[in-house]
Amino acid sequence: MTFTVVTAIWLIVVQWVSSFFGGYLAGRLRPALGDVHRHEVTFRDTAAGFVAWAVAAVLIVGLVGSSAWSVGKTATQTAGSLGAGAIAHAASNPSDYMLDTLFRTSQPNTSSSSQDVKSEAGRILATAATGDVTPADHDYLVQMIAARTGISPEDAGKRLDQAIASEKDAVAKARHIADVTRKAVSSFALYTFFSMLVGALISCVSGAIGSRQRDAF
Repeated sequence: MTFTVVTAIWLIVVQWVSSFFGGYLAGRLRPALGDVHRHEVTFRDTAAGFVAWAVAAVLIVGLVGSSAWSVGKTATQTAGSLGAGAIAHAASNPSDYMLDTLFRTSQPNTSSSSQDVKSEAGRILATAATGDVTPADHDYLVQMIAARTGISPEDAGKRLDQAIASEKDAVAKARHIADVTRKAVSSFALYTFFSMLVGALISCVSGAIGSRQRDAF
């Protein structure tokens, strides 16, 4: 929150000051027109200040837009990398998990390779990222862990519960980070919009001020 407020204040101050000097220089350096009505001269000098602001606005919008897109993309990738690894097993090919349940034996097959066991366990744990592990899957994983590691079923159950809790916590943190980042980007865009509107007014007024000082010398 502190970073957001400080950033907003910095953005507003820099935008307004730069708009003033940009409009002032545009009005001050524009050639004087002696044979034109004073109101027309003021209008043209004001328009010159506005054009100076518009050119700077195009650059600002391009820079802010690319930065916001990069931040949003990074947040999405962060959320995906923490939780999507497990989700991908179930979401990309859900038939694998269904086939595991169809041909699941009453006792885990201890002769299976370590890679096959980990892959099957990963597909089961993928359900924890999107919902809850069913009691049947939970019991099967407990038996699998106990058979492969040699620990007691009670310790295997504790280890499994801890792994499921850690997975859900990682997914929750990823979603929270992504949500906070999206809100920060939205607030930054809102601050930029109102700051640039006021900057346009300042640039127009400073253009007229610059023209008056030009004509005074």
